[in-house]
Amino acid sequence: MSMDRLLEGIAAKQNPTVAGLDPKLAYIPEYILKESFEKYGETLEGAADALLVYNKGLIDALCDIVPAVKPQAAYYEMYGWQGVKALAETIAYARAKGMYVITDGKRNDIGATMQAYASAHLGVTEVCGKNLSAFDADALTVNGYLGSDGIEPLLSVCAKGDKGIFVLVKTSNPSSGELQDRQLATGETVYQLMGGNCETWGEKLPGKYGYSGVGAVVGATYPAQLDELRKTLPHTFFLVPGYGAQGGGADDVAPAFDDNGLGAVVNSSRGILCAWQKEKCDGGEYAAAARREAIRMRDEIVARIGEIKLPN
Repeated sequence: MSMDRLLEGIAAKQNPTVAGLDPKLAYIPEYILKESFEKYGETLEGAADALLVYNKGLIDALCDIVPAVKPQAAYYEMYGWQGVKALAETIAYARAKGMYVITDGKRNDIGATMQAYASAHLGVTEVCGKNLSAFDADALTVNGYLGSDGIEPLLSVCAKGDKGIFVLVKTSNPSSGELQDRQLATGETVYQLMGGNCETWGEKLPGKYGYSGVGAVVGATYPAQLDELRKTLPHTFFLVPGYGAQGGGADDVAPAFDDNGLGAVVNSSRGILCAWQKEKCDGGEYAAAARREAIRMRDEIVARIGEIKLPN
């Protein structure tokens, strides 16, 4: 399954991290903005071109050390179709460089509409008898709170195309507990129920390393819940946001991993994207600064969890 490829990339690079590509114009060096706006004017097209140029520089700098990227769709959609085109081109460029791509779209619907989302982001769309890929990411984040009606259409697409999904379970935002921590009549919390659903849904997408094609989003800002869910969801791979800018560190994310150093991939967005600004270095060094931050993050986490090994 798709998640097997992510696990293999993590083990090969000894790096359980993913770089979040959530670009804002404020993060982009002036020389890139200037060139893009000279070509297309101060327009949505000019902005989208700057995002793409910036992303390509980051991908070039990271592809040999970081196994995956996670573009957040909203940061592209805000620039209209031009931004969506930049998203598609970013996905294609990262995959061509050998990186695993998780589109962070948190899509949620039912029936034919969810089938359309699945086809768009993970599968193929039929055009005049030909099956064409629209975005062709490796995985997609989804919201499971419409129940199985919103997940089942994805599972068939994932099975056919060797793709994966990450379902929101215990998210990193401060107010997540308003819903996710609520206790049900059974005594379990909402997030525990959703985690259990991930285990059940994942039975249809088994992987060769013990983790299914149905992953869970579990935030670094809740290490106790990470530890609890790692123990109760043995076949569910975690996408862990909240590292770095949101406050999570290596000690916080460590409970997400199993005895082989597997079980999770940890996301950093602003920490990597804005590393050049944090270092106060020249904009021309933005990609090199991102690489330095990615290496620092990798080394910090691996020092805590140990060598990463694929099970026999």
